[in-house]
Amino acid sequence: MVVRFDRSARDDPGGMATVAHYLEIQAPADRCYQWWRPLTHLPQIMPDVKSVEPKDGSATETHWVVSGPLGKDVEWDARIIDEEVDRKIAWTSIEGSNNTVETGGAVRFDDHGASTGVEVSLHVDTPAGALGDVVAKLFADPQKKVEEALDAFKKLMEAQPPSAAV
Repeated sequence: MVVRFDRSARDDPGGMATVAHYLEIQAPADRCYQWWRPLTHLPQIMPDVKSVEPKDGSATETHWVVSGPLGKDVEWDARIIDEEVDRKIAWTSIEGSNNTVETGGAVRFDDHGASTGVEVSLHVDTPAGALGDVVAKLFADPQKKVEEALDAFKKLMEAQPPSAAV
């Protein structure tokens, strides 16, 4: 499953990347889902993500801050656009909220009893021009970053006792 987000055409298009990675994790789907659902835990497994915080107390909108090149943070607001409890969560940046980057992602949980297949996909559409070059450096090798994040998530989930709450 790769999630693609259609955007209106731009006169000066930037770069675009869509990546996905799947791992089997020895933890139940409900525990994996509960960890991911608020999205606020992502800094634990994605070193470039400084924070993901609920926006104005919302359960579906978040404000993201990611460490960028040259000490400049990149920020955007996102909204959960699709959700099935214990099965999937998908989000996308909110248009019209002065985002530096258009991005989205999804995580799917395949319940296999004591284990869960987890697939993470991310989509990034960077702006054109000098700003786009800076943002592109931030998202350099997105496949590797997704793989490393999912590996870190696997270690985190499997280090917890089976009955541990998130």
